[in-house]
Amino acid sequence: MDRWQAMRVFVKVAETESFARTARELHLSAPAVTRLVAALEELVGARLLVRTTRSVRPTEAGARYLQDCRRILADIAEAELAAAGHYAKPVGTLTITAPLLFGQLHVLPLLLDYLERYPQMRARTFFVDRPVNIVEEGMDVALRIGHLPDSGFTAIQIGRVRRVVCAAPDYLQAQGLPATPAALREHRILVSHSAWSSPEWRFAGGQRVSVDPLLHCNTNEAAISAARAGRGLTRVLHYQIAPALAEGALQIVLAEHEEAPLPIHLIYPEGRQAPAKVRTFIDLAVAALRDNPLFA
Repeated sequence: MDRWQAMRVFVKVAETESFARTARELHLSAPAVTRLVAALEELVGARLLVRTTRSVRPTEAGARYLQDCRRILADIAEAELAAAGHYAKPVGTLTITAPLLFGQLHVLPLLLDYLERYPQMRARTFFVDRPVNIVEEGMDVALRIGHLPDSGFTAIQIGRVRRVVCAAPDYLQAQGLPATPAALREHRILVSHSAWSSPEWRFAGGQRVSVDPLLHCNTNEAAISAARAGRGLTRVLHYQIAPALAEGALQIVLAEHEEAPLPIHLIYPEGRQAPAKVRTFIDLAVAALRDNPLFA
């Protein structure tokens, strides 16, 4: 039995949930697909797939083995690309994840520049305001804001970003400027769960303020829009309101009470030489983002 081929067939069956479709897509006979999966199950000593009249699904053991097979097949494909010289130039598809607004405002322009420089490349973005497992979800590069946990990834710090409290000038003129963090209790508070879900806001010197939000938003954009409309104070990351600050639509308050800025990193899997598509994008992104005064 060709174990590599058997793994490839098993992964395809699990993804398509069909022996017949797998046979068509891999240009094999249906009996050959069945034999390869059965031989693989005998080799590992466990049932990998549950077959019904309607579908085929991995067993619990099969789901774990599926992850291992995908990793092994990816390593084989990468080794073949390296042997063929593909580490020398960017090829394939670059997949990158970043926080939603940061991705839209700062990563996407870099990615478009990258694709212009390397017309044979393709790219895929995954901009979400949640931590992404870059290995399990197939990311090549991730941009992370905040302190990183220990991991086996390569991390390059490209800057820092402030967490700021802001409001529209009209609101501040009507309600007054908060002189201290404690004064926030006397103001209308707008929060975004994606940015700051805790009811307690922390400031320099160990100061903590429990806030009672007037409005809970599920996106940063919504909280910022409400603040621009003069409905209260919100707390976001500085880069998220840079355009509104430049326009004079929002004003930062309590700047002297801010905590230390949060670090921004680009990370990518470690343990093997990064392919050219990752190295070239990292070089471009690091140079551009470090030159951005927003992140100094």
